[in-house]
Amino acid sequence: MFEILTVAALASFEIYVAIPTGFAFKLDPVTIFLASMVGGLAGVFVTAFLGDKIKKLIRGNKPPKEKKLNTGLPYRIWMKYGIIGLGFAGTMTVGAPASIGLGLALNAPLKKLIVWCCIGIVTRCAVFTAIGHYGIKMFA
Repeated sequence: MFEILTVAALASFEIYVAIPTGFAFKLDPVTIFLASMVGGLAGVFVTAFLGDKIKKLIRGNKPPKEKKLNTGLPYRIWMKYGIIGLGFAGTMTVGAPASIGLGLALNAPLKKLIVWCCIGIVTRCAVFTAIGHYGIKMFA
């Protein structure tokens, strides 16, 4: 049970670490998938719903600066791929917490962003668990 909780806790921050840890603990691939998926989804919801509170904690009592983010790579990705690119592709590459954070900074619609991040989490967990499982079978 400790191993499953460890995989879920790691997945709430980074799935790339959680799935190999599950294989190192010699867990069943289905258990690894489920634990990493639950942990990843928990990370999405914690980041999404505590994002404003964390932003206020970091900023303190200072009023927000009126700075528009209209240049740079994140803005170009946002303009080219929109909510799907930020939610799904962002989750597949850099992770859901980073995608949610960027989405909050860009004032993306939170409900749609959460949906696409959740789809990205499930896809990412399935793909990387399958790669790990069949990779181990191939070399064992």
